Amino acid sequence: MKILSSIFVALFFTLTSCQKNDADNTSSLAEYQGQESYSVIISGTNVGHLNTEIIGDTVIVDYDYKNNGRGPTMQETIVLNRDGIPIKWNISGNTTFGNKVDEHYNYDGKMASWVDATGKDSTSTDLPLMYVAQSGSPYPIILAARSLLKSPDPELEVLPGGKLKLMEMESFSIDSDSTAIPLKSYALTGVDTDPLYFVLDDQLRLFAFINERFNIIRKGFEGEESRFQKMAQNYSADRFEKLQKTYAHNYDKKVRIKNVRIFNSKTMELSGPQSVVVEGDRIIGIEQADSEEDNEVIIDGNGGTLIPGMYEMHAHTGSNGALLNVLAGVTSVRDMGNNNEVLSDLMEKIENGQLAGPRIHRLGFIEGKSPYNSNNGIIVSTEEEALAAVDTYHDQGFYGIKLYNSMNGDWAQAIVKKAHDYGMFVCGHVPAFSNANAMLRAGFDEMTHINQTMLGWVLEPDEDTRTLLRLTALKRLPELDLNSPEVQETIDLFLKNETAIDPTVAIHEALLLSRNGEVWEGTKDFIKNMPPNAQRGLKVAMAEISSEEDDQAYRAAYNKIIEALKLMKDKGIFIVPGTDLGGSFFFHRELELYQQLGYTPAELLKLATFDMANYLGDEELGIVEPGKLADFFLVPGNPVEDLKAIKTISLVSRGGTFYYPSEVYPEFGIQPFTDIPNIVE
Repeated sequence: MKILSSIFVALFFTLTSCQKNDADNTSSLAEYQGQESYSVIISGTNVGHLNTEIIGDTVIVDYDYKNNGRGPTMQETIVLNRDGIPIKWNISGNTTFGNKVDEHYNYDGKMASWVDATGKDSTSTDLPLMYVAQSGSPYPIILAARSLLKSPDPELEVLPGGKLKLMEMESFSIDSDSTAIPLKSYALTGVDTDPLYFVLDDQLRLFAFINERFNIIRKGFEGEESRFQKMAQNYSADRFEKLQKTYAHNYDKKVRIKNVRIFNSKTMELSGPQSVVVEGDRIIGIEQADSEEDNEVIIDGNGGTLIPGMYEMHAHTGSNGALLNVLAGVTSVRDMGNNNEVLSDLMEKIENGQLAGPRIHRLGFIEGKSPYNSNNGIIVSTEEEALAAVDTYHDQGFYGIKLYNSMNGDWAQAIVKKAHDYGMFVCGHVPAFSNANAMLRAGFDEMTHINQTMLGWVLEPDEDTRTLLRLTALKRLPELDLNSPEVQETIDLFLKNETAIDPTVAIHEALLLSRNGEVWEGTKDFIKNMPPNAQRGLKVAMAEISSEEDDQAYRAAYNKIIEALKLMKDKGIFIVPGTDLGGSFFFHRELELYQQLGYTPAELLKLATFDMANYLGDEELGIVEPGKLADFFLVPGNPVEDLKAIKTISLVSRGGTFYYPSEVYPEFGIQPFTDIPNIVE
């Protein structure tokens, strides 16, 4: 799941009025009366619908999809004025993880007011202004498009804050019954970190909302999904190729970062002032702090700390998050399941320098076919198909495999054996109706998500974790006795099999501790730097917490998770840092939370760098030494004393390509966190 730069962020808009002749009382919806239907498609699978009905000046929207046993359900009623501007808007339903939605917007001619999950707000205005709703369906982008296409101003102010801009991408057509339907694609930018891409027909009707993985397409044209997916992929790639050309600094001579202290990720010691010399993609020397030679690029580290590039070990990589991870000092990731074709294309573009992105280790995602299955990787219906999927991933060079919720747990032992015979790594969720002990006995090298292990201590055998139960059942954790025989049996199996755990603590913090109207604890150090709509999204609960009892149970469940992880660490179980939240700023939070388990900042820097490089077999990464690949980042402060220092990064080298985050962040609507270092070329 990705929070910042989310693929599934839906934007909803009430736009500044284009003034018309007062005598024109024709409804803006006169030519759009009736019903329209769209299919929601993820990786080729129809997972839901978006249906609309327009009656007079009112738009009614019914939106529902389910992927991986979860998804939003929304009902919207939107009343427009004659200029096509929403003046009343009611949204009800629930979000992907079950948080109830009851959002309202109203404009009475003088005052715009709204109620969302963060509370009430309003502003006085003589004209209807643009409003970005917090929840709902993607359909209202059509209202944005129509209004912006009519407006002489290409950039418009929005409520609660920010600006919106529409850009035409390309014209094309699709055949239907021997007739070509003219279409145009657009990008809408300005309210979040990434553009929203969509397609309109020549009557300005919505034809499709398009993304690399998630598409909403007019009924009857679902066969065009792969085409739209590729278009969105190309648009995103083009955007990031332009950013790469503008902000990736590839110097044609040696680069010296002088006057820096180097964190030794093997010994956990911080050096005195030194300089690091890079040539090409490698570190070629570590010298005295004030050393210089002719014909060098000199970067003044100003006494800051140089740290090896970090590893985000639970990623679902996309082009949108690739650059943001690099800017956050995450120069390597482990991809835990993806659209294999899209990921392969992204990896190729990163490696040839077209796009900025981390080094990617791929795990092959194998999921069982069911009404609740996730639509990633290879979906199988039999044990034979699962074993064939292992062959496929081995032949394609994946370093390991990941099993998922709808798998038949009885197949795990045979799958693991086949993968291990190939020398492949195996990890995953606990399949429904099984438990962590069974997967540990089957030979998992690593367990994914701490809740997947802990649910085995509180669930009944017939309870189905393919649904949101794998979240809501965490309310049972507070009563759990970690000294019980059941818990100790699982701990003993971890130790006996030398199995690691990828706990993804940051996502559990978000799931269990986020509350409507409150800033997520893990985002307090960066939320003010984010675009307006991203800030609103970080003040909303993920789960439904409808009572004081739920509130207390979820808070106590989080505390029990920390208690269990501390026990596992103290027993010697190896902990692997990953987020499942897109990495970047959340990876910093993941490490920060591990301090609750007893890690020191120096131990965490070692864990995220040297230890993960060893874990994945990356002999040329994880440490700043001559001869190693030049993956590192510079912070002004001292993270050995205060880990929060890694949140303000002034320089990143990814294989000798240098990035200065404060140059790039404004392209995402993010305010920089620190100054760009002084550079003499």
